Amino acid sequence: MPNKVLGSFVKKLQRKKVRNKKHRLAVFASGAGSNAKKIIEYFGKSNAVEVALIVCNKPDAGVLVIAEISNIPYILIDKERFFRGDHYIDELKKEEIDFIILAGFLWKLPSELIKAYPNKIINIHPALLPKYGGKGMYGQFVHETVIKAEEKESGISIHYVDEQYDHGEVICQVACDVNETDDKDSLAKKIHALEHANYPAVIEKIITGGHS
Repeated sequence: MPNKVLGSFVKKLQRKKVRNKKHRLAVFASGAGSNAKKIIEYFGKSNAVEVALIVCNKPDAGVLVIAEISNIPYILIDKERFFRGDHYIDELKKEEIDFIILAGFLWKLPSELIKAYPNKIINIHPALLPKYGGKGMYGQFVHETVIKAEEKESGISIHYVDEQYDHGEVICQVACDVNETDDKDSLAKKIHALEHANYPAVIEKIITGGHS
């Protein structure tokens, strides 16, 4: 086989290998990890995307148990290193992480990490942004505020992450009714159902155009 043809054949093989490589996700979470669990399950049989790493800032967080059960490596991060050290960027690059998915991660990301993954960090917020976002607005605090404001609807916002809390470009919003009989707990159940039903599928669409 002439060298020119062989070279062309090798290049085709290399391109095919690149196309078949799975997109590797790092899921950042601080709590029980219900969204992380759904994301892991959703991509468990995907040929295009895999959860390659769990990143957590709390040693007693339930998401670490999920990581162990799912046989996914995890990093328990140190606050000083995360904010004023190397921000774990080298470790993420070493693990060939392509996208960062925030799933109940309560620390604000350092600007250096955001710059290292431009338009590749995605978050989900339990309200219809720009309402009820910002520092301190997470989980039950959001639902309590929505109830007190007598809103008729709430929902979820999936958005890119920038250097401000809950401020990046919104990718998708899904709403639900808030009834007069709802309290923060019943509203939380509605929001969790929306998160679990929509977040993994939206992540897939962003990364692959919906092809798994």
